[in-house]
Amino acid sequence: MAKNTMVGRPLKGLMLLASLFTCLPANATPVLVVDSETHQVLYQEDAGVPWYPASTTKLMTAFVVFEALRSGEVTLTTPVMMTRNATKQAFLESGLTFGRTMTLEDSLFAMIAASANDVAVALAETVASDEQAFVRRMNETAARLGMSGTHFSNPNGLFDRKNYTTARDLAILGMEVDRKFPEYSRFFQASSVTIDGKEIKSNNLLLTRFGGTIGMKTGFLCASGRNLVGLASRNGKRVMVVIMGATTERERNERSAQYLTQAFDGRLPAGAERVDDLQNRSDVAPEDMRIRLCTDKSAAYEASRDTLYPMGLPGHESYLQDQIPGQVHAIRTWANENATDVPTPNPRPS
Repeated sequence: MAKNTMVGRPLKGLMLLASLFTCLPANATPVLVVDSETHQVLYQEDAGVPWYPASTTKLMTAFVVFEALRSGEVTLTTPVMMTRNATKQAFLESGLTFGRTMTLEDSLFAMIAASANDVAVALAETVASDEQAFVRRMNETAARLGMSGTHFSNPNGLFDRKNYTTARDLAILGMEVDRKFPEYSRFFQASSVTIDGKEIKSNNLLLTRFGGTIGMKTGFLCASGRNLVGLASRNGKRVMVVIMGATTERERNERSAQYLTQAFDGRLPAGAERVDDLQNRSDVAPEDMRIRLCTDKSAAYEASRDTLYPMGLPGHESYLQDQIPGQVHAIRTWANENATDVPTPNPRPS
């Protein structure tokens, strides 16, 4: 009996230690820093691990719309109307109601700078026959660009387990947007929009606090944390940074600015690996961050992240030192007199 007791105590201790470690918050979230001219990886952590993209999805929506503009399917003056399907989207700040209409140019500003979920759907429905037809184009484009770890299920990034990507794939997408469509860079540089006089600010603080920022897109869901695909240029060097799963906007913005600063200062030397050669992980599912970020456990997790990334907190250096005037784009909408709200008929009782 004594022998068994002695064996049991270490076993219990190991089990307790294991349980403590499983209760500790995991700190690994995807990061990728790339020289956008050479595609060489400057720094990466879990860049091939799948993640929920949230509103960074809208980068692909923009890419598909840009291609439609170039092919002549639509123009910047094409009207984009808020359909009933568009107005049913969650997390609406636009204040737009059924039938309100804007130009396609203004809808791109609303979708990218204001991250308007309803406008993203209305834009998709304008370019394609319906939302799902547009989503098929998104996935076809992702396959064509080599985004092997990505699948889209909607044009705005609202939560769906079938809407996932990787930092690797988002970097490739962002660099392709920048390379192929320089004439549309202005859509990513607006720090806020006004929609019929109502101001909606971009969540990308780098636009007004980090010199050389070109864009591109932020995103947030409880399931994803705070994501960013950022692009900046200094002294002829162009750098892409992708952050996934940040806890607070401060962490996301400060870490992005820190990686960019280090890249421009030569402290992240390019290795032999190119972003295209990074392997996506098909053996794991996207991590759901909701328990850590949107429950009563979030305060403890946020405190642990503040310890890891204190930049910008009182007494700590900030990497967001610049003061850059914001670019505001004004949007005016009008009522579409031809809008009809025909209710879907109820199915016949069986």
